Amino acid sequence: MAAFSLDPSQTARCAELRALAEQRLRPLAEKGGADGHVNRPLVAELGRLGLLSRLFTSGALDLCLMRESLAHACTEAETALALQGLGAHPVHAYGTPAQRETWLPRVTGGTAVAAFALSEPGAGSDAAALALSAEPDGAHRWRLTGEKCWISNAPDADFYTVFARTTPGAGARGVTAFLVPADRAGLDGAPLDMLSPHPIGSLAFDAVPVTADDVLGEPDRGFQVAMTTLNLFRPSVGAFAVGMAQAALDATLAHTAAREAFGGRLKDLQTVAHQVAEMSLRTEAARLMVYAAAAAYDAGDPDVPRRAAMAKLLATETAQYVVDTAVQLHGARALRRGHLLEHLYREVRAPRIYEGASEVQRAIIAKELYATVESP
Repeated sequence: MAAFSLDPSQTARCAELRALAEQRLRPLAEKGGADGHVNRPLVAELGRLGLLSRLFTSGALDLCLMRESLAHACTEAETALALQGLGAHPVHAYGTPAQRETWLPRVTGGTAVAAFALSEPGAGSDAAALALSAEPDGAHRWRLTGEKCWISNAPDADFYTVFARTTPGAGARGVTAFLVPADRAGLDGAPLDMLSPHPIGSLAFDAVPVTADDVLGEPDRGFQVAMTTLNLFRPSVGAFAVGMAQAALDATLAHTAAREAFGGRLKDLQTVAHQVAEMSLRTEAARLMVYAAAAAYDAGDPDVPRRAAMAKLLATETAQYVVDTAVQLHGARALRRGHLLEHLYREVRAPRIYEGASEVQRAIIAKELYATVESP
């Protein structure tokens, strides 16, 4: 990709994805599932369209293009796809042959729902502070005890990538990643009533048994599993945000070009035109940073943590601004339940928090910058 502009095949693929999202995925999203639960027909359709398999056969840039394109037309489809990738990527990257053979075909086929279980009531963005304990229970066996909270797809997922503390007091070095099927004894969950339209829940672990066969990667090396996954998905969270910002911008262009007010069209008011120009400027800047971060990931750039954090930070903050401005320019109609911007307004807030809040992204950026400066 030269200077972060898309080639004709990529542009055509994005247009195709937007059309698929509008024609085949949005109707399923609008039918919805039960409140607070996974829309399994939507996940299954993502599998039938071959989109879920691309999560594990494409690079970071292709993932970003998929997420941006789907988000523009159907945020529910975008989120369903992304959550499958987030929950199952550790299995793809660190799983044993048996783990991969058991779960990945079902994930890509849309018949099994995955979830990434990292956050806890007392350890949201501070992943190294997690307290879910993995108590030894014989050789290469543990019992998981504690809670996870704000877990997307919980409690409906068929399996969870769970991060637990195997070595107390060791910070990030004492965390292990486990693949835990939802039917494992002692595991229970409940949905949470959240602002975001997609399902989010809590998980309770009551001495849930796990063995060496459930470990993803190596014992006490689970933090690396988590960070590797997040470094891939953080730029694509930015792509999700860019897709929402573009949808809001497109709606605003159409509205201000047609809406008559004060003896003319809204677009003829300089204050309105300048706001729309600012929305476009910020959206394009965020898009370019997302593409740059994804390209750096695909190239194996050692600076990926900083670039990924910058992309997520800029894009999610930008989308919040663009959607909010779009609502303001539309007026009260945008606040009516069912309006595109009402939907985007609820969707756009959460990405500034999950997979590392904006404040965490700034901390990562600063840490990476100062790591290059020699101490006096």
